[in-house]
Amino acid sequence: MVSTGNEGSGYWYGPDGQLDYGAAVLKALRDYRTAETSIRRSTRDSMGMGETDILALRYLLRAQASGKMVVPKDLSQFLGITSASTTSLIDRLVASGHVRREAHPSDRRSVVVIPTVESDREVRETLGAMHRRMMSVTESLTADQARTVVEFLERMTAALALTEEVHPKAASRTS
Repeated sequence: MVSTGNEGSGYWYGPDGQLDYGAAVLKALRDYRTAETSIRRSTRDSMGMGETDILALRYLLRAQASGKMVVPKDLSQFLGITSASTTSLIDRLVASGHVRREAHPSDRRSVVVIPTVESDREVRETLGAMHRRMMSVTESLTADQARTVVEFLERMTAALALTEEVHPKAASRTS
């Protein structure tokens, strides 16, 4: 049976006493989001970084792992911030020892932003155990279950994107 944590309240049950699975799924999504938000806040605090800094570092580490060089403009586009904000962000990350700037190998007018070995190690130490636990859960799914979950989450993402198109101000306040 699906546990909603509110079985005694009747809120998650339909009029005939049957569990409202749609409401239970939404509650589970909210619970997951709450847990994820909490761990992200804890991670930011332990690393002494803001949300944008963490997002930038994750982007840089993924790019580095795939062999891609990142220029400041790439960060600006990914994060949706101005070039001035990107410069401030990179300055902070350089000062904290998380990234370094290097001359672009083929464009003398440009620089590339590279995460340091220490920042890669710090992220792995901070998030590694959590990611292993999450992967263990996903690896326990059958192919059909995984496909169902992925399709469901893609449809939920599309439903949220539609909300943002219809009510852009309301959607940005709830993010």
